[in-house]
Amino acid sequence: MGTSSWTAASAQPATLRRRGAVLERAILEAALEQLSTVGWSGLTMEGVAAGAQTGKAAVYRRWPSKEDLVADALQAGLPSLDEAPDLGSVREDLLVLCRQARDAMYSRPGFALRSVIHECDTRQAERFHGVIYEGVVEPAVKLLREVIDRGIERGEVRPDAANGYVVDAIPAMMMYRSKMCSSEWNDQELKEMIDQLMVPLLRP
Repeated sequence: MGTSSWTAASAQPATLRRRGAVLERAILEAALEQLSTVGWSGLTMEGVAAGAQTGKAAVYRRWPSKEDLVADALQAGLPSLDEAPDLGSVREDLLVLCRQARDAMYSRPGFALRSVIHECDTRQAERFHGVIYEGVVEPAVKLLREVIDRGIERGEVRPDAANGYVVDAIPAMMMYRSKMCSSEWNDQELKEMIDQLMVPLLRP
């Protein structure tokens, strides 16, 4: 092999030899990175392939469309919300949940998710409805209900507070102020929301 041929061959990155789950994980990670930096509108299959150090054909073989790729990337990257805190106080439990939600919102998957929610048109948004509902909304609502139900059992919370409007108050407020007011939800802001909104709302 000539010197030029050897140089060209050695310049090929080893990552191109990845296969199966390892390559797929790299592609999904690259898609999340693109979403969190350039957003839905700026994401391209070419950019994802470059970020994963693979060829565009390898991306299209697995995901025929941008929507398919992003749906799988979000599903793989969203943090799991499995267990409600139980610190013996509704206020403290809600604060823990809010901190977890805040950290998730400002993680890379969180930025990616918000870019999809804010930038997609109605038709595109329908493609991600199931991912968002099953991966974010449903688990969050379940944990909030558990915290409120325990508060009712302890007598901290009025019995009729376990309804959809009350449960929606925290995620709705966090999303609204994050988008419209550029709030980053530091610990003090979370405490003020719990003390000024949720505690009076739940009080017997």
